[in-house]
Amino acid sequence: MNTPARFLTLIPMVALIVTAACGHDQPEQAGTALVPLQVQLTEVERVTSHRPIEVRGMVQPTRQAMISSRAMGPVVALHVRPGDVVSKDQTLLEIQPQASEGQLSQAEGARSQASAALAMAERNFRRFEALHAERAASDLELDMARMQYEQARGAVEQAEGAVQTAASISDDSMVKAPFAARVVATMVEVGDLAAPGRPLIQVEAIGGQQIWLVVREGDVSRVATADAVNVEIDSRPELGIIDGTVDEVVPTADPATHTFTVKVGLGNATIASGSSGRAVISGDETDRLVVPVSAVHRRGGLELVVIRADDGTARTRAVTTGAAQGDGLIEVLSGLNEGDMVAVDAPGPVADGTTLEVER
Repeated sequence: MNTPARFLTLIPMVALIVTAACGHDQPEQAGTALVPLQVQLTEVERVTSHRPIEVRGMVQPTRQAMISSRAMGPVVALHVRPGDVVSKDQTLLEIQPQASEGQLSQAEGARSQASAALAMAERNFRRFEALHAERAASDLELDMARMQYEQARGAVEQAEGAVQTAASISDDSMVKAPFAARVVATMVEVGDLAAPGRPLIQVEAIGGQQIWLVVREGDVSRVATADAVNVEIDSRPELGIIDGTVDEVVPTADPATHTFTVKVGLGNATIASGSSGRAVISGDETDRLVVPVSAVHRRGGLELVVIRADDGTARTRAVTTGAAQGDGLIEVLSGLNEGDMVAVDAPGPVADGTTLEVER
């Protein structure tokens, strides 16, 4: 009976799997001579460092304001649009001034009336003082004149306050920037009615932005004011790592998420508010094995490292790597032991049993 072709195809594959399973430290029995390879070797090291903890957050301006006005009336001029940069006290929009100017005129008129009444009350009081001194006026008449005089003085002071308030409201018909800022949004157009308390324009400070990081309750004790923090902005990879500084650790936690807000200053970086980003804070100290990044070869989804066995020949190990550690090193989570000698400049995975000669 003829052997099926599919069964004949599986025989070499089974043989290959059996050969690979015969121990990763045993050299392959190659049918051809293996050419020795000159390499540089380094020892797998165990280092102690802080475990990095990644936290995320959102960029916020250090100062922002929703500008409104105490003046009431239609908007007659709008001088800015979203994105405009304005200086402190620059006029942003104008409100029709007639209503506020009318209130000021009324207040000034009331003040004039109160001043006239005060002058009359004072003359009357002085007259009764003189009469009382000559016993021509009773104590009650003097007290009544003094009361009217004090009431007139109070009315003048009240009128002065009303004039100051009306003048202040009149000034609010010219809405100005409270600080140097960028216009984020305008909530009105020409012709819209401005009313006390209605938001008109939103602005935010130009410099001194922050990223507000969300830190778990268990990790917030690792952060303190003035700590240095490395920050990366998701939408601005060209900025690289930004050297941030912790400006504030908000002392209260979010009761729903049990997280704290940590405000990190971004220096002079100009980033759109609302951009997301991430930062790294130091966790607990931990031991980890590290090798040079150049020692790790990636083939078909596998991470491979060539080591030199005790007999001086190559062994290829599959490893699992972790995070980069800086200085050209990477953490190895599994596949290697401390003290293993790895090839750092091999051209790629090397056939097991190849003699590795150390370059001098």
